[in-house]
Amino acid sequence: MPKNFSNIREKQVEDRLRRKTESKLKGIAYKFTSPGRRSVPDRLLIWPLDNHCFVECKRPGETWTKAQEKHRDKLRAMGHKVYLVDTYEAVDELIEILMLL
Repeated sequence: MPKNFSNIREKQVEDRLRRKTESKLKGIAYKFTSPGRRSVPDRLLIWPLDNHCFVECKRPGETWTKAQEKHRDKLRAMGHKVYLVDTYEAVDELIEILMLL
């Protein structure tokens, strides 16, 4: 892991999320895009026993944009789980939580 968080790119956080989803959850981390809609979460995680969630990946210290908050809130209002991760540690913590579901 890079010692200086400012050197971590969003892609690195996203790659770790994908790898941990596959190895720990035995699931799939689909790259999620929605043509004609911007600001949807980056990944759709699906793992055994009818589990899924949406995850937005960011660089360390970054947070939701207003448009992303709007989509997040709509998804949550429909009962979906939506998370944000911005560091390797946040990815690891999220995976541990999802393993308990």
